[in-house]
Amino acid sequence: MHPDKPQMGIDIAGLHLKNPVMTASGTFGYGGEFKDLVDLNRLGAIIVKGLSLRPTAGNPPPRIVETPAGMLNAIGLENIGIEAFRKTRLKFLRRLETPVIVNLYGQQAEDYEALADIVDETPDIAAVEVNISCPNVKAGGIAFGVSAAAAGDLTARIRARTAKPLIVKLSPNVTDIVPIAQAAAAAGADALSLINTITGMAVDIENRRPKLANITGGLSGPAIRPVAVRMVWQAARAVDIPVIGIGGIMNHRDALEFFIAGASAVQVGTANFVNPGASMAILDGLEDYMRAHGIADISDLVGSLETATAD
Repeated sequence: MHPDKPQMGIDIAGLHLKNPVMTASGTFGYGGEFKDLVDLNRLGAIIVKGLSLRPTAGNPPPRIVETPAGMLNAIGLENIGIEAFRKTRLKFLRRLETPVIVNLYGQQAEDYEALADIVDETPDIAAVEVNISCPNVKAGGIAFGVSAAAAGDLTARIRARTAKPLIVKLSPNVTDIVPIAQAAAAAGADALSLINTITGMAVDIENRRPKLANITGGLSGPAIRPVAVRMVWQAARAVDIPVIGIGGIMNHRDALEFFIAGASAVQVGTANFVNPGASMAILDGLEDYMRAHGIADISDLVGSLETATAD
């Protein structure tokens, strides 16, 4: 018998979400920008663009380049800063029924600790997502997320400063995602989200100059989806905490790949630029798929991948 109304609710990182479809940080502004385009109360969660201790101007333009099956961005984590966010944008978000998750970033561990202190005392923030793809200025500019030891240490520091559900967002620019995922989980992460963008570059062949003022940028969109699905599959098998899949999800079929590979939830990112209503279409498509296949609960899909070899 096909369920008329599939069960879409999930529990993840200490939160109960009405469904597993979230918006990815950096692609949905601070949420309010989409209020006339999307039913914000229908989303599983809103993850706002990355916030730092102080306002950040970001990189000079040009900072977005379209690529085959994706785009490169070098926005530079432009944002209004955590305090301005609390005083302005959070006023609108607190009226929603949808949990608000803040994405945090810094250039040294002390930045993250200070941000965690502020977030911990802000009741309208439901959870924290930590961007560990940022360069650690105290370690010569090497990203926190490329070392299992650094990722574990940073996660532990943030864990000690907040009781909020803690999601650690992993970088794909590594040789092996597994030890980094395991280090973050062991240090107290409640969930992992992956992947962040892949470092890329584009060249203008007419003037022989980089197309981005920053020279390199983060590649997102459908081009990175196979990499993201593979890493989600690897991470989900290696840790006992939920994994949230990100990377080139443009429709419900893309999202289903992540669920089947082991993701408990997904984040919609670049698709928001192409179609602001992409998350709503993905939700509708997931429910239609579940009805068509007689699946009563979205959790029944998670990790249901069948392989020829024993795991």
